[in-house]
Amino acid sequence: MRLGIIPLVPDSTPVINALDRAGHRLTEPRRAVAELIAGREGHFTAADLAADARRRHLPIGRATIFRALDLLLELGVVERLDLPSGEHAYIGCEPAHHHHVVCSSCGRATDIDDAGLRAVVDAIGERTGYRIDAHRLELFGRCPSCQSKEPEE
Repeated sequence: MRLGIIPLVPDSTPVINALDRAGHRLTEPRRAVAELIAGREGHFTAADLAADARRRHLPIGRATIFRALDLLLELGVVERLDLPSGEHAYIGCEPAHHHHVVCSSCGRATDIDDAGLRAVVDAIGERTGYRIDAHRLELFGRCPSCQSKEPEE
């Protein structure tokens, strides 16, 4: 079974378009957060975005970043990841149902489609009697680049 790869958000356009479609004002702070997200490779935290904003001398604070992330979560253009460490991170992605494969070394992430998982979820629902309304899957491992840097045994 081949996994369908869904592209990560390569620029701020999808985030800006999502804000516009939902009728939200495109303020300069929101535009700046969208550009900071687009500039990240892999997952990031709100603190990462705040540090990026400071480095770029952007006049946006942590509260603005958190409010923007909450809104972007609602719009589906950012998703929250629950990392194995217990920490939370975010990733910019297309607003379609998908899952993530996340590198536990460098943080790079790849979005994948359901890849047959829907059938597994349906079977679990039948076996347990639950009506499954939603599901989320995050896989963690080492990306090909990080694997190539590991010493050979």
